[in-house]
Amino acid sequence: MPQDCLITVGLPVYNSERYLRQSLDSLLAQTFPHFLLVISDNASTDGTAQICQRYAAADSRIKYSRNETNIGNPRNFNRVAGLAETRYLKWSTADDFWEPSFLERSLEVMERDATIALCYPQAVLVDANGRNPKNYDDVLHLVQEDPADRFVTLLDKIKLAHQHLGLIRMSHLRQTHLLGAYVASDINLLAELSLYGKFFELPRRLYFRRFHQDSGSWKRGDAEHEARRYHASGEKHIGFNKWHRHLAFFSAVRQSPLPLNSKMRLFRYLGRRLIWDRRDLKAELTEFARSARS
Repeated sequence: MPQDCLITVGLPVYNSERYLRQSLDSLLAQTFPHFLLVISDNASTDGTAQICQRYAAADSRIKYSRNETNIGNPRNFNRVAGLAETRYLKWSTADDFWEPSFLERSLEVMERDATIALCYPQAVLVDANGRNPKNYDDVLHLVQEDPADRFVTLLDKIKLAHQHLGLIRMSHLRQTHLLGAYVASDINLLAELSLYGKFFELPRRLYFRRFHQDSGSWKRGDAEHEARRYHASGEKHIGFNKWHRHLAFFSAVRQSPLPLNSKMRLFRYLGRRLIWDRRDLKAELTEFARSARS
């Protein structure tokens, strides 16, 4: 890795031959060219491997590896993060694409202010063919000095979770639990990351998020769809999703460097969220008891 390389772009990929070329082209066309692109192929069964190998042969910035078995989407994201040795990580996906100035603009922000943990751009939602663009407003420009304020604001306001695809300061990311192997753990990660640093939203629409039938947010709550996205090989079901998420929020606060009074404030806030979700939490316990009897 070149000594002046500040950014690792981590691309976890699985069966994405339809969209992968556009995604790779948008990354390789960045106006800030000094990055390492690490691709982790999650045992794809389509033409993904061949596409990645051709790109890696043509550009020395690309390092391609392939998992022997499918380890699940969150674990594959964590794998590329674990391979990053640079100051910054930019997770990417094989179906989304980016304007060329994204890395350059984000790096300027991050290098200027060491208190920023994440810099992400405004988003445009597009369909499977990259058409019918719709502007999407994240409203997660979290520059409050109090980490507890950032944490609460994020959980109160977040809808679509894609901000973690921005530029992340690795020294902050390493203090988190990364992504859990349960649905919507990206929101958990973002909330935990907000305890360690500020979020800066670039006031430019530099990110194009593609919605299609195999994207993660296409069918929330559909067990079969979520299985394709989150399960590793041999896993049939992710149980206790709601319980995992709530307990992870508590764990993130408990292990954070916040003072005790701030932790107690957030524990009370999270306790109220537990009460709001009590029906879903009870339903997961009932489902577990029913499956244990069968």
